[in-house]
Amino acid sequence: MTQQIEKKPSVTTPETRTYTDDAAVVAFPLGGIGTGNVSLGARGNLRDWEIGHQSNKGNDLPNTFFALRTQVGDGAPITRVLEGPVQEPHDLSHGYHPSTSAGLPRLSKATMVGEYPIASIEFEDDEFPLDVKLEAYTPLIPLNAEDSGIPCAILTYTVTNPTDEKAELTLAGSMMNPTGEMNVNVFGFFESNKTGRTRNQYRESDNYRGLYLDAVDIADDNLFAGNVSLVTDHPNVTVKPYWVRGAWFDFLEEWWTDFTEDGRLTDLNYEDASPDGRPDTASLGLVDTLAAGESKTYRFILSWYMPNRINGWDRKSDRVTKAHYATRFEDSWSVAAYVYEQFERLDKTTRKFRDALFGSTLPQMVIDALAANIVPVRSQTCFWLEDGRFYGWEGCFDEGGCCAGSCTHVWSYAQTSAFLFPSLERTMRDIEFLIETEDDGFMNFRNHHAFGEEFIWAWGDQKAEAAVDGQMGSILRAYREYQLSGDKDWLSSIWAGIKKAIGFAGVHWDHDNDHVLDGRQHNTYDIEFYGPNPLSSIYYLAAVRAVEQMANDMGEPELAQRCKVAFEQGSQKLDELTWNGEFFIQKLDDVDAYKYQHGLGCLSDQLLGQLHARILGLGDLLPVDHIRTATKSIYDYNFRESFVDHVNCQRTYVLNDEAGLLLCSWPNGGRPKLPFVYSDEVWTGIEYQVAAHLIYEGWLDEGLTIVKAARERHDGYRRNPWNEVECGHHYARSMASWAVLLALTGQQTRPDADQATFAPVMDASTDEQIFRAFWSNGREWGTFTQSKDSDEATIDVLGQASGS
Repeated sequence: MTQQIEKKPSVTTPETRTYTDDAAVVAFPLGGIGTGNVSLGARGNLRDWEIGHQSNKGNDLPNTFFALRTQVGDGAPITRVLEGPVQEPHDLSHGYHPSTSAGLPRLSKATMVGEYPIASIEFEDDEFPLDVKLEAYTPLIPLNAEDSGIPCAILTYTVTNPTDEKAELTLAGSMMNPTGEMNVNVFGFFESNKTGRTRNQYRESDNYRGLYLDAVDIADDNLFAGNVSLVTDHPNVTVKPYWVRGAWFDFLEEWWTDFTEDGRLTDLNYEDASPDGRPDTASLGLVDTLAAGESKTYRFILSWYMPNRINGWDRKSDRVTKAHYATRFEDSWSVAAYVYEQFERLDKTTRKFRDALFGSTLPQMVIDALAANIVPVRSQTCFWLEDGRFYGWEGCFDEGGCCAGSCTHVWSYAQTSAFLFPSLERTMRDIEFLIETEDDGFMNFRNHHAFGEEFIWAWGDQKAEAAVDGQMGSILRAYREYQLSGDKDWLSSIWAGIKKAIGFAGVHWDHDNDHVLDGRQHNTYDIEFYGPNPLSSIYYLAAVRAVEQMANDMGEPELAQRCKVAFEQGSQKLDELTWNGEFFIQKLDDVDAYKYQHGLGCLSDQLLGQLHARILGLGDLLPVDHIRTATKSIYDYNFRESFVDHVNCQRTYVLNDEAGLLLCSWPNGGRPKLPFVYSDEVWTGIEYQVAAHLIYEGWLDEGLTIVKAARERHDGYRRNPWNEVECGHHYARSMASWAVLLALTGQQTRPDADQATFAPVMDASTDEQIFRAFWSNGREWGTFTQSKDSDEATIDVLGQASGS
């Protein structure tokens, strides 16, 4: 069935965005699920080295860059670092340290195109005789978490000789050995590592060769133990396993002179690991000749193996476990070997995914939002342990995770990980219902018990409340995972926990047994709502409907009937209590009797439970005309085209003439003296969920306008396009963006159906003839295409779940 919507002028959509080298905040993350990252800057520089299982923004690895030396015909040789110019500001107290290589000549211009998971950079320089392009990615294959969780970055340089003479070239990658715990003094010079002495080796295998960097004198379970490899399949290489161990700036001076003289690197024949404990640097050069007009590609695989991480949320803990990838690979060399051996398949399938996503006819800003917010799954926000369990912080500080426990009231917004890597999401439901749900149905919304820890409020010693939105969200997500997988055995394994959790809600939060929640309701705003309110009770109605559906499938008709009655009674009563003619309000006699309420305000999250119901095919939770009117009211009252005059005494995420969606407003007055914290803020995760719901209810342009506003703020100059921040970097709530795709395609999945069904919003397509979009469920993924002139549709299956 095709969803028809009244035709309106289309929201302007930009083409695929490009970023020039002055887009200083661009950081395109490379790395797999649970592996850590290194990011690619718009200049072509590697930045934000975070391969050691915690975030480390701003951590640049010294002496680490790629450079190209060439000589065309009998002309003078010329050498350039393969990066665009170092950008302003240049106000460092001691200038740039030589370990940044900022003083070496670079190419005059770089332009990036980022189509996650693949980034490409085109370099330009009128003085440099060869043309150079870089492509970088880490394999990403939907429904295959293992091959999307490889600790590597594939860096491919394409070099073209546009002249009419042959060109001799050496393309060299240099990097400091990052193993062991580095120690830098106030002048930027390296002192002895706190742990470990670095050791650099050159290795060769049958079809690939390169550098293997590790450390000695470090315990196997040390958090800084591990190794890194830089490997190529190019047959002709020149190697410098160690840069000179000298004083002052000898290291860079000797390397530059050695490399530029003849394009060959001199082995200094150091045989021992770093004698004074200071980290060493190594270089690998690829030597070749390009005929006139010839173009070749040169591939490096940067792989890492930092297997140890803290076994829990407490960064001060001395308990150590291993990352999941350490169960698959012995070291970084075996990682590179796997990538080379499986390269054709990994490369082909990753490109197939990228092309399916970016080949959609959906507006570009939608595709942009979908792709950019895959990143949190593969950022330091998430980790994947050796026992197979998958966890997530809410986001990340510059150093370390922020807000522990796979927080249910945040992660309940996320859809991306469930539709791309459903097996990982199922482990999260396992933890929630098998470990964190107590006998009375109380669910810990931060899963500390999984690590034998207790969650204590930072502001007191009382036991944490259960989170109503998180607990109901976990029930809905359990139903989602069941729909996507069709695995009734899996559902059976957590079914007892689900029943306990829904039962708890009816007792703990519903004090008068009218199926409208009215107790003390902790929620995602880190406060408690009191009395009937739309966020809690609509979420509850959605969860009751989901339990009804699951009970039918689990052969418990009596429970299903009780849920049906509870839903019908609760829906009618909630509508009577909270509907004001425009939207749903919180029912309190005195809004200031409790701190941090919303009262008569128009809450952007008021219909979040209904959005889940739309995604899961659970129908209307309240009168449909009220739902449709309320979604439009949220847009009308909470969306701002400018924040120039906005007063915000809370955290600020949107500034000046930027546009965005407020969490709440009071169009009819009644703002509490102290409204709920965060009410005047703008969060992309809420923007996306509201945008998706607007589209479901027929407000296409309004939904797209919100998406456009969110993505225009992340333009590479003000904010990183691949890092949507809330309470931390790569914030999990931003994965609500996938709901926009679900709304536009109308995708529905039943547990007993092999494929999804679709009801696309045809007017959203930018193509005059067809609608085409990416889709996935727990078993297959591909593209859906439908003609605008008929109901003729094609479902192309491009891949299946790993093991299918």
